[in-house]
Amino acid sequence: MAEKLTISRLAQLGGVNLETIRYYERQGLLPAPPRTAAGYRVFPREAARRLRFIKRAQELGFSLSEISELLALRMKPGTKQADMRTRAEAKIADIEQKIQSLQAMKKTLRQLTERCEGCGPLAECPILESLDEEMSE
Repeated sequence: MAEKLTISRLAQLGGVNLETIRYYERQGLLPAPPRTAAGYRVFPREAARRLRFIKRAQELGFSLSEISELLALRMKPGTKQADMRTRAEAKIADIEQKIQSLQAMKKTLRQLTERCEGCGPLAECPILESLDEEMSE
């Protein structure tokens, strides 16, 4: 018989807390496990593998919605590697856009920091003044 896992053991194996597992169940990322006669949930060993998949995908920047799609893709008969590659390429493009946005924020903050002498009254701080300015349209 395959090993069954309690929610506590699953959380331990997956490196998450109990509430995360419950949340993933509610979101449909982890199937609801069967219950014992006493009402305890018992997860199949496969749930630990699925949990690791979810966590690793999150580490790579995939949202829970995207992870749900990846899991469905994995189970869909006839799915090709090209399908997964397309998803990964889309995520790379998303990450590149975020990097550009972060670099623009860094550049702006650096410019504001260079304008601030770091002395004088806070009310005259160019950083705060810049944050308080109305955006020109």
